[in-house]
Amino acid sequence: MVSTIGIAIWSADIYLFKLSTWSIILMLVPLWLYWKFLSGNSWPKRTSETRRRFFRSVQLSAHGWKWALVAGLLFVLIVQSCFVITFRIIPLPDSFSSQYEIVESLPASVAWLAIFMSSLVAGVCEEVGFRGYMQVPLEHRYGPGVAIVVTSIVFSLVHLDRSWASTVFPIIFFASVLLGILAYRAQSLIPGIVGHSLLDVFDYSLWWTKLLGKFDWKTISVTGVDGHFVLWCSAFIIATVAFFWAISKLKLSNSTL
Repeated sequence: MVSTIGIAIWSADIYLFKLSTWSIILMLVPLWLYWKFLSGNSWPKRTSETRRRFFRSVQLSAHGWKWALVAGLLFVLIVQSCFVITFRIIPLPDSFSSQYEIVESLPASVAWLAIFMSSLVAGVCEEVGFRGYMQVPLEHRYGPGVAIVVTSIVFSLVHLDRSWASTVFPIIFFASVLLGILAYRAQSLIPGIVGHSLLDVFDYSLWWTKLLGKFDWKTISVTGVDGHFVLWCSAFIIATVAFFWAISKLKLSNSTL
């Protein structure tokens, strides 16, 4: 519900004011209020401490920021590698980019602004909702492992209303697990918000629309295992190993995974 409220505000903005420069920029106001309230930095005071806890409002050290942000950027490379590898094994379905055709009809400047805002809204609202308000209470009751898995199952199922989701359901689940681990180890939502938002910029502009061009590589059943496929498989392995290495640099004051 926490996640859906924020995204619903963005959807209402699009519906009422269409996708124009000013309607997109004005979305920053409700997004800031959303952040302010759910981070526990506004009324009512009696629930502010609980909201801060669910928001993972902790002060990271410079060391923690460095490795958490590195892990967040590696997360982007991991998931993008998963997409490329998947669609070198199976054909990219036409329906994968059918849900956001309206973006391609906009002037380029407005389209990119809409993509950045959509990515920011999704990054903030989904990380606050899932890795914060859902995962944190589950961690306290059942431990981080169960919390991350349960949250990732729900996160994946919620995305099944998207035209592209069923094709890459395992990737959605895997991405959610990585974000859950990052949130738990960093004890902050911000590195995950950065990684999630940046990931969605690539997804909106490359996979769900064709603003960055069309992915037109043939499957390896046609081309054989070529250099492009090997390169992205290598990128996936190296980025995944590096992600967990960066995660290991984040020291927890309590129990670890």
